[in-house]
Amino acid sequence: MTTDTTVMRYAGIDIGSRTIKLVVVDKSGSILETCRSDTGFDPMAAANVLIGQVSFDNIMATGYGRNIFELSFDAPTVTEIKAHARGAWAEFPDARTVLDIGGQDSKAIALFDTGRVKKFEMNDRCAAGTGKFLEIMAATLGFDLETFGSQALAAEKDLLVSSMCTVFAESEVTSLIARGEDRREIARGLHTSVIRRAAGMINRVSSDGPIVFTGGVAKNPCMVELLSGKLDRKISIPADPQLAGAYGAALLAADQG
Repeated sequence: MTTDTTVMRYAGIDIGSRTIKLVVVDKSGSILETCRSDTGFDPMAAANVLIGQVSFDNIMATGYGRNIFELSFDAPTVTEIKAHARGAWAEFPDARTVLDIGGQDSKAIALFDTGRVKKFEMNDRCAAGTGKFLEIMAATLGFDLETFGSQALAAEKDLLVSSMCTVFAESEVTSLIARGEDRREIARGLHTSVIRRAAGMINRVSSDGPIVFTGGVAKNPCMVELLSGKLDRKISIPADPQLAGAYGAALLAADQG
């Protein structure tokens, strides 16, 4: 659809496990519009509402729901790896690695200096090290997800949780609470465990150069601080890290004309 015949508009939609994000850019890559909604139980209905809120000439989909979107809306798709790489590199051209931690998976992506994907590794087999893991742990500890990171930062030390399996970790955390352990120290220990896994992925794909942290978990201040302390590398956060995938998809749509 389009309402402007003088400026071509390119949309990228990222259908994630928790949130759907949509970004519209012009040919130069400047962002014209953004919107988002919860994915809900019917992602295509939610996506249809979003695309009705903006105008565009071409659209490209990414995220875990991209294949269903392709069938429903006859639109091209791109992997999350390529979309996040394109979006991160557009905002930070010096980036050599992208760390994306979303709701259901985490990814470390090494980039060439042109922004193209060199190598990647991802965790998509369980919730360990993802936003969902942190969400469940926050609820178990009685924290709001929005304040979970700041509460963890307030702890004086880590109280490490030995298991990263969500089910076993939840049981272990419950036991620690019952023993009277400080909830903030448990929270910091959980964050440390997630960062250890993320840093391992990063080091396996890329050993140097600046890192861009994308995805909703990049909004967590404890995650950012611990990652910075773990890796002696520059870490940049996009203005809205949740939009990186949708932005990258929109830019790739613009690249194709």
